[in-house]
Amino acid sequence: MRISQFKNDRARDRFRTAYERTLADLWPGPRTALDLPTAFGTTRVYRTGPRNGEPIVLLPGSGGNALMWHRYIDALAEHRPVLAVDTVGEPGASVQTAPMADGRDGAAWLDQLLAALDVTDAHLVGCSYGGWLALNHQIHHPGRAASLTLVDPAGFADFGARFYTWLIAGALAATAPRPLRPPLARLVGNSAVLERELMGLMRASTGFRRALPVPPVFSDEELRRLRVPALFLLGARSAMHDSRKVADRLGELVPAARVEIVPGAGHALPTDRPDLVADRILGSVGR
Repeated sequence: MRISQFKNDRARDRFRTAYERTLADLWPGPRTALDLPTAFGTTRVYRTGPRNGEPIVLLPGSGGNALMWHRYIDALAEHRPVLAVDTVGEPGASVQTAPMADGRDGAAWLDQLLAALDVTDAHLVGCSYGGWLALNHQIHHPGRAASLTLVDPAGFADFGARFYTWLIAGALAATAPRPLRPPLARLVGNSAVLERELMGLMRASTGFRRALPVPPVFSDEELRRLRVPALFLLGARSAMHDSRKVADRLGELVPAARVEIVPGAGHALPTDRPDLVADRILGSVGR
């Protein structure tokens, strides 16, 4: 099995330069960088906010890193310690050294990370792939999470042509001249392409070879094992899944979960409705 890595030193150095520049631009406030060992590699975590209290742990989507949460950091850190994670195997400051085969491995990585952080009551917030990791952690390693907030999480439908078309259209829109990006973002339903700095970082990551598992659909038995308070935020126009079908399935299998379908939003929910997402996170963890 392969591990995620840059194709050569030049690609790695190009990305690291862009990463440090983007980090300074998007997160100028106080933060502490931690590099923590796990069986799957060294994981970079940024800590900010108050020293005491149950922390909010932010897990990015596929192809992203801690910087995808830059709009949220200040608002969340006013109330809770915030731990923003560069997932092992994604383009960021973490370094993968062992392959991750499936959701069990993803759950083991996250559990080891939380143990290294000495966190026992984490409020896990995961977007897309990060939501899939958070759910796997709760299924396979219950006990360290106090709550889950899952922003259009993966794991509820196989990736199909609609999703891949959405990804490709968004990537093309991000390369268009800047004046054309707003109408293109509306056309393809992907507000993330308007994040100029993050799109620049994405272009710098083209030399990164990602080798993480494709999320399979959660089984009914797995979902019935969810015991902690969980909020599912689903984009009504998500290209990843049929949000109404996901909500109905969760209502049947996890009746204690709260599900909100956000009108007018798609899979890029964190950039479609950042104020709403921040408000719902804080509502879930308690201000």
